[in-house]
Amino acid sequence: MYPKDTIMNHHIRLLFLALVLSLLPTLSCSRAEPSIAFGTLRLVYFQGVNGPEERFSFFVLPEDEDGIEDLADLYLYHDREGLCWHLTSEDWVVFESEGKTWIGSRNIVMIEDGPLPRGQFRAVLFDKGGEKAERLFSFDAPRKAPHSFPFLRINDGRYTIESAYPEHYFICYDNTGAFLANVKVEMLEGDLANLPKETRGIALWAEESGSFTSALTDVVSIR
Repeated sequence: MYPKDTIMNHHIRLLFLALVLSLLPTLSCSRAEPSIAFGTLRLVYFQGVNGPEERFSFFVLPEDEDGIEDLADLYLYHDREGLCWHLTSEDWVVFESEGKTWIGSRNIVMIEDGPLPRGQFRAVLFDKGGEKAERLFSFDAPRKAPHSFPFLRINDGRYTIESAYPEHYFICYDNTGAFLANVKVEMLEGDLANLPKETRGIALWAEESGSFTSALTDVVSIR
């Protein structure tokens, strides 16, 4: 018959061994932390009822060894003003560029369409395991639009653009309002022959890359 202390020590060793074995899958398969390789903040003017309204276009280039599907939440903070915008994997925009996947939003706005703050912003990215990454952004877009809001006119298969912005693109949509393509515009007037054949409406995107500022008109029917 074994002494009670020997039996007790034996039970303790068994419990310890069981605990170690239960932790092995976790220890051997740790989650990778996400990171933010790069990010952009761009000021976009939209057509509003009372004139141009400001929006932010905010995107980050995430890196996660577990894949983009492991990402869960993206926050944009302006700490000085106490502001926060929250995007989840269900509502952020995903797009590919040069083999890289970006996530973010083209519609970051202030309450009551007020002006957006300038200065330092902070992006925080969380994965589904709760690991996070942060990156700071300095954004100093002009307080006043560098150019008058652009104008797009369509008549009998031809277009006319009134704009002082240096770069222009047509954003093309089909008859359901679904996005089709971006088409670079070289001239301020011309025909619409180079658009995808399914195009039924276009909006004008005017851009000045140097000031990280753009303007987007309402969609105009071409048929």
